[in-house]
Amino acid sequence: MIDFTTIDYLKNGNERQKRAYEVLLKYKIFEKLSNYSPVLAGTFPIEIDVEGSDLDIICEVDFRFVEDFMEEITLSKLIPDEIDVKVEYPILDSEKCITLNFILEEFSIEIFGQNKPAIEQNAYRHMIAEYKILQEKRDDFKQKIIELKKKGIKTEPAFGILLGLENPYEDLLKF
Repeated sequence: MIDFTTIDYLKNGNERQKRAYEVLLKYKIFEKLSNYSPVLAGTFPIEIDVEGSDLDIICEVDFRFVEDFMEEITLSKLIPDEIDVKVEYPILDSEKCITLNFILEEFSIEIFGQNKPAIEQNAYRHMIAEYKILQEKRDDFKQKIIELKKKGIKTEPAFGILLGLENPYEDLLKF
C-alpha cells in the first residue's frame, strides 16, 4: 500500500499529482506545517480528483493553541501575503476545527485542523477505505466514481451510490 503520510508518492503519480507535488514543494507547505503532522487526504492521493478538486491537507491542531497555529502560519509565510485566505472555525462532531482555504497557482487548497492525529481524522480514514475499495474494484469502478464526481456528486456519496451504502460517511469508516 502507498504510504499516504508523506507526499513522496505524488512525484511518480499522474500529471496532476506531479504538478501538485511541485507546487507543495515550491511553497514548502508540508515543511512549514511539520509541527502539525500534515497529511494530504481526499481525492488527489487516490487519483479520483476532477476539475475543481482541491488539495485537502489535514493537520493535528490542539485548539488550546489555535492562536499559535495561526501565528506560525503567518510567521512562516506559509501563504504568500498577496493570496486571499478564507478562515473558518466549523464544529465537527461537537469539536472545534479550523479551515483555511486559498489558491496557490492552479490549485485550490484547504488546510483542515482538528484536535486529533491526522491519520485518525475521518478525511484520512475515508480516503484509506476508498483506496482499498478502488484497489479491489479496479478501473471500471474508478471511472464510474469519477463520472459521478464530474456530475457534482461528492466523493463519499458517489461511493455510497455505487456500493449501495445507506450512510456512506459512516459506512466507509467500517471498511
